[in-house]
Amino acid sequence: MFDWFASTLRSYPEIALFLSLAIGYYVGGFAYKGFSLGAVTSTLIAAVVIGQLGITVSPNVKSTFFLIFLFAVGYGVGPQFVRGIAKDGAPQAIFAVVVTVFCLAIPVIIAKIAGYHPGYAAGLYAGSQTISASMGLATDAINRLGLSPEQTKEYLDAMPVAYAVTYIFGTVGSAVVLALLGPKLLNIDLVKACKDYEDRLGGDKELGGPGSVWRRFELRAFRLRAGARVAGMRAAEAEALIPDARVFVERIRRDGVISDATADTVLKEGDILAIAGPREVLVNLIGQNAEEVEDPELLDVKAEGVDVYVTSKEANGKTLAELSQLPSARGVFLRKIVRGATAVSIPIHANTVIHRGDILTIVGRTQDIAAVAKVIGHPDRPSDVADVAFICGAIVLGALIGALVFKVGGVPLTLSTAGGALISGLVFGWLRSVHPTFGRIPSSTVWFMNSVGLNMFIAV
Repeated sequence: MFDWFASTLRSYPEIALFLSLAIGYYVGGFAYKGFSLGAVTSTLIAAVVIGQLGITVSPNVKSTFFLIFLFAVGYGVGPQFVRGIAKDGAPQAIFAVVVTVFCLAIPVIIAKIAGYHPGYAAGLYAGSQTISASMGLATDAINRLGLSPEQTKEYLDAMPVAYAVTYIFGTVGSAVVLALLGPKLLNIDLVKACKDYEDRLGGDKELGGPGSVWRRFELRAFRLRAGARVAGMRAAEAEALIPDARVFVERIRRDGVISDATADTVLKEGDILAIAGPREVLVNLIGQNAEEVEDPELLDVKAEGVDVYVTSKEANGKTLAELSQLPSARGVFLRKIVRGATAVSIPIHANTVIHRGDILTIVGRTQDIAAVAKVIGHPDRPSDVADVAFICGAIVLGALIGALVFKVGGVPLTLSTAGGALISGLVFGWLRSVHPTFGRIPSSTVWFMNSVGLNMFIAV
């Protein structure tokens, strides 16, 4: 039975690859006391074990998935990368040089002391620094050395072994250093510092939304009683009486006639107001001081929740407090902020700064949503469809540029196809933050390209 299984894997190496991924993702999902191997390490170990059966896989498969992985990495961080370079270019560059020198110099020195050949040295560097992408660049460099096929294979086979051994320390060691040694060097109380940071920027856990009966924001109807404090005020003045929450008078029934309210609409006794705002404010504050009524016709408005991709200069670099003062923002509520193609959640606070490329999930009446979307960016309607022509074309363009070789003083210099794909991802990821209809790749697709692309490369 085992002989048949091994023979089948040798004949169909694609089965071995998917078996490595299945084991890697399954085992990598387990954690013991907060420690987990993760999908990358688990896939690597599984593939090393399965590879003992003598399975041969075309190196083109490895290169293909590595290009997919690097493009996805660049695409995901493109807007942040360009913004960081434009804002703090010099300090970021100096910091990058310092980190690069130390991260590269130490593994190289250790490899020379231990007498490792370039294959082991490359694996030691990739694993100790947890930079999986460097294995692809090292592979490309070793293939360009002009060595014999046997020696090239020896170097390439040694690389994942050194990577597997050192990657675990690279992850666990980093955590130990940051948690134990780092606070002592900085002379800080790490627990207290983390709690202070969470209090300032941690945000609140998101509740409600699709699939939940409870709603954070609601539209409810209240009758304006005789002698009410807000009678005779403009809608904007009445709304300002609740400074700690966004509350808006959306519609009014007056003498049986329903009309939309504006900021300048004057409120009168006997009006029935359709008020939108946080549920707790409508229930606990307004509900205790006004008569809530059932008025289905008044409350029958078209509303939706829409993701808006931020592209405008007017919104870029502004805080939420500043954006909330825009005339077009009236009647609109913010439910969620995500940043980057991998959708990292950003806390919602008054001083939270919005950048191009951010995706804001806003809720409100359809006409209010349309008005604010025109000012800050472009509606990003949910879609499972990726622009495959764009993905492939961008990778081709980047790889072609990376394939160019220039000789300086007799030394060949090249980005390599992998480096070209990464830069292409950075450029096109940033372009989409300026032109949102250009090159759409859903977050789920970016995750697949990033995660599966890397792990398939590691498995090969």
